[in-house]
Amino acid sequence: MQQHLLLPARQHPPRPSRPRTLTGLLASAAATAGLLLTALAPGAQAVANPYERGPAPTNASVEASRGSYATSQTSVSSLAVSGFGGGTIYYPTSTADGTFGAVVISPGFTAYQSSIAWLGPRLASQGFVVFTIDTNTTLDQPDSRGRQLLSALDYLTQRSSVRTRVDASRLGVMGHSMGGGGSLEAAKSRTSLKAAIPLTGWNTDKTWPELRTPTLVVGADGDTVAPVGTHSEPFYESLPGSLDKAYLELRGASHFTPNSSDTTIAKYSLSWLKRFIDNDTRYEQFLCPIPRPSLTIAEYRGTCPHSS
Repeated sequence: MQQHLLLPARQHPPRPSRPRTLTGLLASAAATAGLLLTALAPGAQAVANPYERGPAPTNASVEASRGSYATSQTSVSSLAVSGFGGGTIYYPTSTADGTFGAVVISPGFTAYQSSIAWLGPRLASQGFVVFTIDTNTTLDQPDSRGRQLLSALDYLTQRSSVRTRVDASRLGVMGHSMGGGGSLEAAKSRTSLKAAIPLTGWNTDKTWPELRTPTLVVGADGDTVAPVGTHSEPFYESLPGSLDKAYLELRGASHFTPNSSDTTIAKYSLSWLKRFIDNDTRYEQFLCPIPRPSLTIAEYRGTCPHSS
């Protein structure tokens, strides 16, 4: 009332609370601008997933024989380790991106690390530390190979010359034939593993309901050593329904196809490792929707979208 008495006769009434309203608007605008700046900041995506490594993938990049990282390798003598037969470690030379996830790969029955060596530099150049191993004897059975895969992981993360480059919380296993059966054994024993990939795997145990590790089972339509009907398919079907899992059956392939450089094996193995070891959803596009049959894929089954 006092304010009305002080106003000139023809002046409009005062606009109440304008200073507070203006202040509120300015504060709201500043907050909005801050959120926009945060969202647009170059490191925002890296903060959301600190494990992403390398540029955004394309179909060409996941099929390429080499990724964006230069790599080096170091030999590990069997005399310097216990629990497995030594091997070769392949790793990105740059440390600018911090640590990397890691995967250990076992060969098959009667075979040596040379039979799966092509995967070492190929996966390492995409942003992983990769350890291809020899086994205690070439006649080791899957349960033994599973234990050796875990021993090699422990050596890699605790004693190896590249241990500071490895994130010990992000590990996976792969293997061919009996080594593939061994990768299932390793995942059964160590549920903290982030990924398992048996390649034309062989094992007398056909059921794996205990597994909690995202698993990509790779079979071959022409496999006569570990036929998919008695190995890879039962392996896949026995995995828990709630598990992130997939079954890739290679077309025109044999039991020994994983022993040579193969684009289809590399593409889907890389995408699986990236998706579950690095939690890199940029690679989900190559796994979901389910890949359709093609000249190189006889069949693909899987759980989509992935939840992990």
